[in-house]
Amino acid sequence: MEAEAPSSDSVTTVGNGNGVLDPTKELDAGALFVLKSRALHDHASIWEKEVLEVSNYPKRKKGLMAALWVPFDRFYRGSGASDSSLCAGLARLDWGSSLPNAFSFGTGWGKYVIGPLQFGICFAAVIAGALLGGQSLKFIYLLSDPNGTMKLYQFIIIFGVLLLFLAQIPSFHSLRHINLLSLTVCLAYSFCAVAGSIYIGHSKNAPKRDYSVIGAGENRFFGAVNAVSIIATTYASGIIPEIQATIAPPVKGKMFKGLCFCYAITVTTYFSVAISGYWAFGNQAMGTVLSNFMGNEKPLLPTWLLLMINAFTLLQIAGNTVVYLQPTNEVFEKWFADPKMDQFSIRNVVPRLILRSLSVIVATVFAAMLPFFGDVMAIMGAFGFIPLDLIFPMVVYNLTFKPSKRGLVFWGNTLIAVAAAVLSAVGCIASVRQIVIDAKAYRLFANI
Repeated sequence: MEAEAPSSDSVTTVGNGNGVLDPTKELDAGALFVLKSRALHDHASIWEKEVLEVSNYPKRKKGLMAALWVPFDRFYRGSGASDSSLCAGLARLDWGSSLPNAFSFGTGWGKYVIGPLQFGICFAAVIAGALLGGQSLKFIYLLSDPNGTMKLYQFIIIFGVLLLFLAQIPSFHSLRHINLLSLTVCLAYSFCAVAGSIYIGHSKNAPKRDYSVIGAGENRFFGAVNAVSIIATTYASGIIPEIQATIAPPVKGKMFKGLCFCYAITVTTYFSVAISGYWAFGNQAMGTVLSNFMGNEKPLLPTWLLLMINAFTLLQIAGNTVVYLQPTNEVFEKWFADPKMDQFSIRNVVPRLILRSLSVIVATVFAAMLPFFGDVMAIMGAFGFIPLDLIFPMVVYNLTFKPSKRGLVFWGNTLIAVAAAVLSAVGCIASVRQIVIDAKAYRLFANI
């Protein structure tokens, strides 16, 4: 079943539960221009794949399977709740709009808590993307000129210029070819990273490996919690409802196919890179495997292979980062665009160009000022991704479908939500503590 893509001179509507457009319910310009539904639901599996942190492998393999299953189950249940709302004729374009009718204590909860939380972590992902893109450019530069004097913040700015152009891509649907390329290069550089780790592990210059957990007492405890927050960020997604909003209803089955495809890629990429990287470097694993490949004095891999890995990484990060710009773009269109005028009219193009460019500039400046990738990942997981992906979907599901309180589903959701809340609280303390510790060694615009 297909839903006709709305033109900019037509009334924007939502489904009435049968996949038929309901002209009585209007959407805003953000939904009309950014979250276009073309019913090409195969793209959901590509949009769903987050590979920003494929090269950021955890320092422990324990818990990877649990970390994989829990988000998958939560996303599936969350998509079911959103689909239920859509079938009732209600547009659910983000977690902020999915929650108000589920909670009995007012619409402000979704508008002033969940919405800003989702917006914040998606924008933090853009900052992390700008930082990783700058690091990849710097690695390429050092491979061509080992004695070069350019600083990390300069490469972050260069990558930010690329994002300025990509940010102007008008809608989610327009990203389909970029996302396909992103998925392809993700598989390519994951394969190269695994091959590189195996090569280094068996080479004569293999680093000394120690698989023990670094630290003792509270340092070990908070370090482990910090690692869990990073894993949560790695497997999480902050834009499930936006992805789902681009698919013609009913979407639950289509999203399930997308999730299955997504996590098949996840197993192939994350697990292979994490296991091979940890095997090769042990507890000396850095924030990204590429940093380990560069070595302390000279690269541990052939120059041509490192150039290829970094080029693939750069392309993938660019595609992934522009996806995470979409929630910001949707908000800008909602607030400043006129849905009654054409999407590409001067009235809508000028504010779109200015505001999207401004958001990229702000993200680039933050990435250049605070180039602490591991710390950014941990704080995103603790403050954002764990609540958004492991707590609120279960709450929404229980309140939407009202499973029996004597059943396994209700108590399973409740148990995971409570455990995730405790983990989030401790993770917030651990991540802030780690930033305070690192702040003593780093400075603004540090060249690391």
